[in-house]
Amino acid sequence: MNMQTNLRALLLASAVAFAPAAYAETPADALVVAGSINDIITLDPAQAFEFSGNDVNQNTYDRLVDFDPADLDAGFQPSLAESWEASEDGTSITFTMREGVTFHSGNPVRAEDAAWSLQRAVKLDKTPAFILTQFGFTPDNVDEMITFDDTTLTLQLDAPYAQSFVLNCLTANIASVVDKELVMQNAEGDDLGNTWLATNDAGSGPYVLAGWRANEVVQLTAYEDYFQGAPAMKRVIVQNVEESSAQRLQLERGDIDVARDLSPTDADAVAEAEGVKIEEQPRGRILYMGLNQKDELLSNPAVIEAMKYLVDYEGITSSILKGEFVTHQSFLPKGYLGALDETPWTYDVEKAKQILADAGIEGGEVTTIVRDLREYTDVAQALQGSMAEAGLTLNIEQMTGAQVLDAYRAREVPIFLGEWGPDYSDPNTNAATFAYNPDNSDEANATGLLAWRNAYEVPAEMNEATLAATQEQDSDVRAQMYQDIQRQYQAEAPIIPLFQRIERAGLRENVNGWQSGGAVTSVIYRGVTKGE
Repeated sequence: MNMQTNLRALLLASAVAFAPAAYAETPADALVVAGSINDIITLDPAQAFEFSGNDVNQNTYDRLVDFDPADLDAGFQPSLAESWEASEDGTSITFTMREGVTFHSGNPVRAEDAAWSLQRAVKLDKTPAFILTQFGFTPDNVDEMITFDDTTLTLQLDAPYAQSFVLNCLTANIASVVDKELVMQNAEGDDLGNTWLATNDAGSGPYVLAGWRANEVVQLTAYEDYFQGAPAMKRVIVQNVEESSAQRLQLERGDIDVARDLSPTDADAVAEAEGVKIEEQPRGRILYMGLNQKDELLSNPAVIEAMKYLVDYEGITSSILKGEFVTHQSFLPKGYLGALDETPWTYDVEKAKQILADAGIEGGEVTTIVRDLREYTDVAQALQGSMAEAGLTLNIEQMTGAQVLDAYRAREVPIFLGEWGPDYSDPNTNAATFAYNPDNSDEANATGLLAWRNAYEVPAEMNEATLAATQEQDSDVRAQMYQDIQRQYQAEAPIIPLFQRIERAGLRENVNGWQSGGAVTSVIYRGVTKGE
């Protein structure tokens, strides 16, 4: 059945579902998902860096190491590599490839394909390439730094990085293993197949890309020869449905199995409806408050300390951000190695007032800009009210996301309220931006570092500890190092983590094994089953 025929069948099913006295039911071997997928630009794993594109690639490609959808907390697991071994000095890792695995084309998955895929990603140098190049790989040296023989692949690193750091990065979609023979058959000039892979699949994952129509639908079909066993859902259809109310209606009527973008109101309603359920999973995104140290008032340590007690954590998570976020006061999201669950701050206006009075601060005024999204503006207004009680004035201006981001990257936002999402599943992804800033000068132009954007001159010992944690080979010791960094950070940093995002997915009651990817990866469909 081709893509157009499938879409007609899907539309027909939906039309029948909306007949006055009928309730639809999706096929027992198909998973129909509604969500916002209009962010997909390309499906080439060497380039895709958007949420929905990563969701597709997570299921159509395999990587050397990956996550078990039944136990994300276990961390990375063997996948296309059945084992690996680090050199004695820690500067190289050799992977032994699993035998008998085939790509969707029928071609065997070889060490050559795995090496070439990583080399290709470095040479193309698209947005997510930094996940690999931070280990010293460059377009000029990568053929010598990543080598292979018949059954093994070796990564030669430019420093003795922690094995867990390297392996966590290899779970990222940019490390997906692509079918070299198929891709090069479809290459145009020297693009290494980048144009063709934007809309095609050359993977070995549990699903095959059956079609993608931008802003409309993605369709996947099960790969029956998948090395971990064919998935129970023989088709996955992901529809672009942007309105929460539309997702809720389709879910309650049985037109879809999963609704991924329900508003708090619609999620609460779904939780009370017959035949459906709500599942909550933490995501990796942290909503934080950045206090720009170029601002005279906000650079005062007493003001930094007082601001931590002027956020109504419980009130915000129980009303403004109900069901969307939970209080989380450290920069590593729950689910990451070294994540810290401690919450040292509570909403205490009187304590904030005392901190300010003890420092001789009798008032002050700040004008800030906030992205025009409900979550951020509502939190800003709540903060405005509590600051006023402590004698501080917060003036709020709203702008588009692009305008706010431009100002933020230019170090011109006094108080920033927004989210940061990890780029890969290792703790360094957040430590290296919240707690690392070796050059705080304007000339450094280190816009990728949140510390730099807020003009936070990170103490030398914290910079050094952040670097040292990337090279600690013992994972337990490494986790403790990140917890120590976060405790020091909580005590003094002007960039204050507040909340961690929660995904509340609406599911039909018969859907089991749904896995959104938690905080560390993208959605995984191969574990989904349907009961009666």
